[in-house]
Amino acid sequence: MLKQGLELKQTQKLSPLQIQTIKLIELPTQELEQRIRKELEENPVLDEDIKSEREDGEDEPPREVSLSDYKEDDSIPSYKLRVNNYGKDERPQYNTFSVKESFTQSLLEQLGFRNLDEHQYQVAAFIIGSLDDDGYLRRDIESLVDDIAFRAGIETDEKEVLDLLSVIQEFEPSGVGARDLRECLLLQIRHLKQTPDVVNATVILKNYFNDFTARHFQRIISKMGITEQQMKDAMARIVKLNPAPGGQIDDTYSDQAQQIVPDFILNLEDGKLKLTMPRFSIPELRVNRKYADILLEAANSSEREKKEAATFVKKKLDSAKWFVEAIKQRHNTLQSTMQAIIDYQHDYFMDGDESHLKPMVLKDIAERTGFDISTISRVVNSKYIETHFGIYSLKYFFSEGLENQDGEEVSTRELKKALQECVDAEDKRKPLTDDQLVEQMVSRGYKVARRTIAKYRDQLNIPKARLRREL
Repeated sequence: MLKQGLELKQTQKLSPLQIQTIKLIELPTQELEQRIRKELEENPVLDEDIKSEREDGEDEPPREVSLSDYKEDDSIPSYKLRVNNYGKDERPQYNTFSVKESFTQSLLEQLGFRNLDEHQYQVAAFIIGSLDDDGYLRRDIESLVDDIAFRAGIETDEKEVLDLLSVIQEFEPSGVGARDLRECLLLQIRHLKQTPDVVNATVILKNYFNDFTARHFQRIISKMGITEQQMKDAMARIVKLNPAPGGQIDDTYSDQAQQIVPDFILNLEDGKLKLTMPRFSIPELRVNRKYADILLEAANSSEREKKEAATFVKKKLDSAKWFVEAIKQRHNTLQSTMQAIIDYQHDYFMDGDESHLKPMVLKDIAERTGFDISTISRVVNSKYIETHFGIYSLKYFFSEGLENQDGEEVSTRELKKALQECVDAEDKRKPLTDDQLVEQMVSRGYKVARRTIAKYRDQLNIPKARLRREL
């Protein structure tokens, strides 16, 4: 049976200004600059305020604007004919451009120097295209033969594919085309001068690879009849080999090194912390008053063309006002949040000592600032601060806490640092087990369970005790 009735619901609808502000808060400095430049290009009501750049201090009148400037035509906007890679404050360290040789292209160029017929070249090129980014061929030969037939329309067999794979395995970088780690290392070591340590390393990789990866060194020494020093020399050769040869050449034509522009700068001046937010090449904005005049002029007009112009201008004017106000709110929100973090972690920011870093979660800063937790999360995401002891992601300062034996709360970062120190100080011939690490941590005054040690060890990329064993 259907029933009809009225139900009252209270819903919250975000204003355009709130939506704009939320989007801008998430952006780090570099992306904010790009976003502002884009807005300046698309909204003629917005101007870049260059008053601060003039020495005479006189206010420049707003540029003259004609509505005819914005009628549709086929001309190309002037900004599309300019190359503008720099902001007002040119900082070369933040404006770099690099192109690296493609991994696949490098191999194909080497293939071109081999004496192959067209059929062999096409099969070999298909094999190269099947390599992973790290340079490995992780496809079984039978399925590769089928793929070459179905996708490239080339008939071949397993023997020909293996023969051409052997050709590719001669290419640079050494080790490319391997089907597993063992083969990759053997491909590299065969080109080295056959000194005693290289010969022993080759035997280890060929005959005792599983024992080597399990770090059963004494077993290998016993089976090969070599001394401990000879084992160390062979290991030194092996660890210098490259397990991912494809990573030497970038296949994205872009520099993968992350360029960081700090959103905040914290200086220690006369024993006091001073926070600033550098603008770098972010332009100051203002709303063009000429458009406001056009809007007022057309407000009482009955002419259809002027009313349409007024509607267009009002839309752009509202958008410009929201954008300028959102930029201001972003600045205030970021500054308040960062200041709250600095106040909360004051002792740490004075000297950068991790032991002074207190447990802190998003809720702690939300309560201090009055902002929502989601807002704090957006501020923290992808933002960096430059301090007198290094550049850090804001996420670095947040961590959960545990109690020590005195009942005081300590940060998980402090616990991880203590755990790392225990591992660094251990006898590598007899590495500490997780149970022994618990005892070490207790002796330092930290109450931790074995599962906590295992979790932190994984997060610190510290292998199990057996895998940390050395000669």
